[in-house]
Amino acid sequence: MSVRILKGVREVAAGYDGFILDLWGVLHNGQQPTPYAIEALTELKRAGKRIVILSNAPRRAYLVERRMNEIGIPPGLYDHVHSSGEETWRHLKRRDDPFYRALGTACFHIGPQRDDNLLEDVGLRRVSSIDEADFVLNTGPNYDETVEQYQPLLDAARTRGLKMVCANPDLVVQIGDRLNICGGAIAQRYEEMGGEVRWHGKPLPEVYETVLGLLGIADKRRVLAIGDSLRTDIAGANAAGIDSLFVVSGIHAEELSAIEPQHLPATFGAHAEAPTAVIDYFRW
Repeated sequence: MSVRILKGVREVAAGYDGFILDLWGVLHNGQQPTPYAIEALTELKRAGKRIVILSNAPRRAYLVERRMNEIGIPPGLYDHVHSSGEETWRHLKRRDDPFYRALGTACFHIGPQRDDNLLEDVGLRRVSSIDEADFVLNTGPNYDETVEQYQPLLDAARTRGLKMVCANPDLVVQIGDRLNICGGAIAQRYEEMGGEVRWHGKPLPEVYETVLGLLGIADKRRVLAIGDSLRTDIAGANAAGIDSLFVVSGIHAEELSAIEPQHLPATFGAHAEAPTAVIDYFRW
């Protein structure tokens, strides 16, 4: 297995009409744009490319976009923003499949106040005790918390057989120079305990169907996904049948920092997911 190593996206841009870009770790680190990202976006738009930013953030897409703009990624550099939180909110609102129709309305929310937007206008009654809940909505912990801190709560939920909705399948997120756990780490523990979890976002096929619709490009061969997570970005692109570009400087940076480029394929094999190409940063 060989993986092409790029010096810049310009080397392959002509081969694609649409780009699906991860947010955290590719375009920003939660505090500021990543090096070279603004220039790369600018050049892609100048070349007439369609761009959808796809984030596993557990909040509505318009809030994800607002925060992007605050950090310094201006609206003119992309066409659409979508999020795992938006996918979750739509299902809670529409109750459009058997899982959601049977879910109930008494919701115990694992998540900080900034994620309360997923509870707005969906007909849910928020409860403060697992004993009162019909299900658990998991948008992720507060920063610096651990999965172990949630174990008693998970034990209580599992005893009652409660289903969990996970609005952020990421295990970790890079904030500045630190990695913090996400909702996916809590949901993963709950599944290991035998609990039932409904996941939304990357790498689930449903979110790629939505994003491909937003791109409006029928030929998947003309779409490139760019991300920094082998488990979500690269696995999701592979499952959706689209090419992928792996950004090494994101959440796997520490793991890959000492690996010579020629040895990267073996590392990807260990993760059971291989990208089409590799780049250090999202750069033009």
